[in-house]
Amino acid sequence: MDIQVAVLCDYAADYQGKLCVQGAFDTLFARQFPVIHPACALALRLCLTPEDSGDHKLGISIVDEDGTPLDKERMPIVGDLKVALPEGASFLTRNLIMNFQGLRFDKVGTYAINITLDGELVASTPLRLVMVQGEQA
Repeated sequence: MDIQVAVLCDYAADYQGKLCVQGAFDTLFARQFPVIHPACALALRLCLTPEDSGDHKLGISIVDEDGTPLDKERMPIVGDLKVALPEGASFLTRNLIMNFQGLRFDKVGTYAINITLDGELVASTPLRLVMVQGEQA
């Protein structure tokens, strides 16, 4: 399995198999902490091959620099991923979009959106939280 795209963005959609991403970002600015980010999405594009066929567990977790989940009660988010390619297909792509609302960040620092497959880390997207003063925000 190849993760072709793993990006945090303002909005994402799957449009007839095309991954549409708007407002990709890796940094959030805030005047004070804790801060709540109202809404964003994690956009993933997976390329699957016949070797990937079968049942898998896909996990998503947002963690701080110490590896502590943003929400210990709800993360990691784990879902079933069933892979079956049509006969004769050498690959298949799928877009997955996870929408987040009301993410609470308690402190400045570097966070990561970790993506696991069957418990193994397969991708990690960084997210930086920065405190700013006055007009910089």
